[in-house]
Amino acid sequence: MNNINCLVVEGNITREPNFRTSPSGFPICKIPIAVNHYYKKAASGEYENEVSYFDVETFGKLAEICAKFSQKGRGLSVVGRLKQNRWKTPEGKNTSRVTIIAEKIEFKQRFNKNEDAADESEASAAETESAAEEATAASLANAAASSSGDGEEAVQF
Repeated sequence: MNNINCLVVEGNITREPNFRTSPSGFPICKIPIAVNHYYKKAASGEYENEVSYFDVETFGKLAEICAKFSQKGRGLSVVGRLKQNRWKTPEGKNTSRVTIIAEKIEFKQRFNKNEDAADESEASAAETESAAEEATAASLANAAASSSGDGEEAVQF
């Protein structure tokens, strides 16, 4: 019997994604993200920002879509599960790392940093086409994840 291992996290991409293929040709994309948690300290009443860093791994069609649309600074929502990898260092020390295996990813909308309202109202055709392409990619990413699972079974490490 499997225990429940489900995770929903939202954060920002901290570096460009790492796209590769396994020796058998299966696509894999690793995306590093930062997740912020704001809370108020009870003793002082000050607000504190706690940042956690995670690696998100995607497989198959979802990995190809993520490699194309993931850029540093872009926000994402991830639905997935946790996986712990364990190994021994050359010195014999036991080491482990926890990663998020993505089942669904939603790319957050990018906003224009230009604060001039006149410039913002004049959206070019290329920007409109890019937004439509990104919306299609988000639905393709969700469809790919729901139809093929996470694809991990096909990957041999």
